[in-house]
Amino acid sequence: SDKVSHNRPPWLAVAVEMTTVELNPFPSRSVFLGVDVGTGSARAGLFDESGKLLGSSSSPIQIWKDGDCVEQSSTDIWHAVCAAVRAACSLANVSDVEVKGIGFAATCSLVAVDAEGSPVTVSWSGDSRRNIIVWMDHRAVKQAERINSFNSPVLQYCGGGVSPEMEPPKLLWVKENLQESWSMVYKWMDLSDWLSYRATGDDTRSLCTTVCKWTYLGHAHMQQQMTEKASRDMEACGWDDEFWEEIGLGDLVDGHHAKIGRSVAFPGHPLGNGLTATAAKASTKQPLTSLELGLLAGTPVGTSLIDAHAGGVGVMESKSDSDSLKKDSDVDTLCTRMVLVCGTSTCHMAVSREKLFIPGVWGPFWSAMVPEYWLTEGGQSATGALLDHIIENHVASPRLANQAASQKVSVFELLNNILKSMAQEDTSSPFVAALTSEMHILPDFHGNRSPVADPNSKGVVFGMTLDTSEKQLALLYLATVQGIAYGTRHIVEHCNAHGHKIDTLLACGGLSKNPLFIQEHADIVGCPIILPRESESVLLGAAILGAVAAKSYPSLHDAMKALNAAGQVVHSSSDPKVKKYHDAKYRIFRDLYEQQLSHRSIITQALS
Repeated sequence: SDKVSHNRPPWLAVAVEMTTVELNPFPSRSVFLGVDVGTGSARAGLFDESGKLLGSSSSPIQIWKDGDCVEQSSTDIWHAVCAAVRAACSLANVSDVEVKGIGFAATCSLVAVDAEGSPVTVSWSGDSRRNIIVWMDHRAVKQAERINSFNSPVLQYCGGGVSPEMEPPKLLWVKENLQESWSMVYKWMDLSDWLSYRATGDDTRSLCTTVCKWTYLGHAHMQQQMTEKASRDMEACGWDDEFWEEIGLGDLVDGHHAKIGRSVAFPGHPLGNGLTATAAKASTKQPLTSLELGLLAGTPVGTSLIDAHAGGVGVMESKSDSDSLKKDSDVDTLCTRMVLVCGTSTCHMAVSREKLFIPGVWGPFWSAMVPEYWLTEGGQSATGALLDHIIENHVASPRLANQAASQKVSVFELLNNILKSMAQEDTSSPFVAALTSEMHILPDFHGNRSPVADPNSKGVVFGMTLDTSEKQLALLYLATVQGIAYGTRHIVEHCNAHGHKIDTLLACGGLSKNPLFIQEHADIVGCPIILPRESESVLLGAAILGAVAAKSYPSLHDAMKALNAAGQVVHSSSDPKVKKYHDAKYRIFRDLYEQQLSHRSIITQALS
């Protein structure tokens, strides 16, 4: 309509009438590009048709933190994406004609733009650059509590209640606190949807983002045939209008939900006519800071995924040798696995054919990761971030960092080596894990996402002394890793008690590259852990979206089978003493939370 074209952002102007172009008249290799925008950087990776990484690059992004408020800039992020893509293509020696498809993954942060596509501030500061409320932002705890008090039926699909990290509480916070911004916003988007919109001009949202973070009921589409027409651009029939009106956001229902998503698609379905001319290449008139992607206009772009879910897509079909022998059918294999995407936080993803309602665990989300499967999503809000916090705030940290730099190893590697030598020196410690026999950690420093779903839960460190040495920091680090792994065991046990049959873990993300982190998880959870052949699983998952959009594979699941590959398999210790030790520490771990609840109520009564 005229109104829509009048409100079209300037970078869309060239886009909409374009037809898909024939990309390459000469035979060449097929390369798929994955882009992942994490908390601290934008990364790009290029993969061949066997799922092998040809090259990757990353570019830092700005972040503003002020108490519970954490903000970013979509303009800054797009510049970082363009820089990373161009650098990756250059490093991998990949030309624009070889890139056959593109997929985007990002944190589930909330983006605000006006009718021109320009940023609208979501910040107390009024800084217009700051138009993204980052996923980890906890400003909307009160709004989340209020939303949950309505007990709307949609809440049973997110573990019984929304988290302050989901979008409805954040939207309500903006409406209540920044009225001017609220009235200016033309579109509210999850970051990964905004990236694909910025690349293609197509406002279709992903079933992944809308279902997992916006209370969209994806199973409203279950009856629709997964035909090309239906899946490409499905009218958004899964919004519960009563929910939005009840919580005070009825204005988002207006115009067929125009501000939050009129149409949705399965992850990997092709958007618009592919890359717009503007997003593809920087024009000579633009300043150099406006680097665009350096690719061909019309290159297919797939509907996006949240970064953790892209990690799931990048590893879930990785088969170890023993795996292919023991399992009869693909369906069974997929449904006995849990993927740990471990970065700043950890997401725990499992799929099932039936919908399983699990208190305190997000989901069941239909088709939010693998089409036609129900997704269960557990998580820990601070894991990599917690380890950094523990290490960086210790008095021995600067000495340790200097030692690591002079030995040309990471701080984690240095700590792992210190622990090994401590275990050798300490005759009373039969194995490394036993060094923490007197130290116990509850890792809820940023609340408990699951399975307790208590954003007010606090971290606990039990067993401190006046020791401030590097060795004491090594113990604190080990006890934190173990605390995180006990949290994973709690999530796995809770899911299995409610109908899952998880017996294998797959791990990807930055922390999965730490052998101590992985071995402790294997020993504590009691499952083998499959590591992917390619270390950049989130980028591979994003690239798979591009491969599906390019029609190189008939479906997302087929692309996963072709492009996922297993690397090392880490087994739990066969020593019964290790199991006995961790069972005892796990009991203490569970007690730490129960004690916290008891202490909380004692203080509440004292102050009432």
